[in-house]
Amino acid sequence: MKRPLALLVAIVVHALTLACVVLGTWTIVVNSELLAGWLVGALLIALGWMLRPRLGVALPADAEVLDRPAAKELYGAAERVADRIGVRRPGRVAVRDLEPATRCLRGGPFREPVLVVGLPLWLALSPRQRVVALAVAYAETPTMEELVVDGALSTLGEWRQALIGAAPLRAREEAQTKVAASSLGGLDHPGTTYEVAGMFGRLLGRVLGGPVLLTEHVLTRLARADADRVRRRREALAARIVPERESAELGALLASGRYLAPMQAAALRGENITAIRAGALDRARLSEVALTTPGRELLGSAESDRIDDELLAHYTRAIRGFGLIS
Repeated sequence: MKRPLALLVAIVVHALTLACVVLGTWTIVVNSELLAGWLVGALLIALGWMLRPRLGVALPADAEVLDRPAAKELYGAAERVADRIGVRRPGRVAVRDLEPATRCLRGGPFREPVLVVGLPLWLALSPRQRVVALAVAYAETPTMEELVVDGALSTLGEWRQALIGAAPLRAREEAQTKVAASSLGGLDHPGTTYEVAGMFGRLLGRVLGGPVLLTEHVLTRLARADADRVRRRREALAARIVPERESAELGALLASGRYLAPMQAAALRGENITAIRAGALDRARLSEVALTTPGRELLGSAESDRIDDELLAHYTRAIRGFGLIS
């Protein structure tokens, strides 16, 4: 019951945002001969645009999209895992030099999947662990319902900040205090236009902010109540090709960061990428037991080595910044 209710509340929030755009357009059309109509309509349209739902995630600025001919093995591995897990293939594959995690983002009007590989952790993973990383990345991609709810929470947060989060500028308040103190005779004087407008704005914010806060609180509670179902869905999706234990081990490895220090030390010693990768594989094999679970054939050692060859130039560039990762 809580899942449909959360979706309903989120849709109402998005409908109100859309209503701002529709009302603004209607105001301009009806009052096209009046300057005030254009100003009010433009304000409503701008408000609707600012609060528009974000149903996708933009590609990070530091992500570099790889050409398919230059990274055929990586594209192939990503597509095989996507096919086996039963999700849409990524249209593009990108890499990030200093972000360890591998994610699958959806952006653009058609929500095209984009696989973003974090090079620091990817360099340290065995072929099997790379399959786990891809499976977890696909499984953690939010569904459309989850994006709708998250987008509504983001919109409500923008409303809350705009209505009750703003405060008078400190510099302007200090200037007003100095002006009042230096007034001739220290006489009382009426409030300035800025003070009156500020008081009116804060009053309006408290009146409209109440429903916004209540709606945000309700939707947040509903989303939290649905968190267990979302977690189980993601675990079940990844478990189609990798056991839950391996997904948990990868999460623990990412959270601990213990894979990073040996590579940082090797880079400081001047070792090349081949040596750093060999050391990482040795450490991975010490903690990896022999596995015969389905999915092992999705990425063999030979294919994994060819992926490393494709990413060699990116590894070489990224390794210089590994010292910046904490």
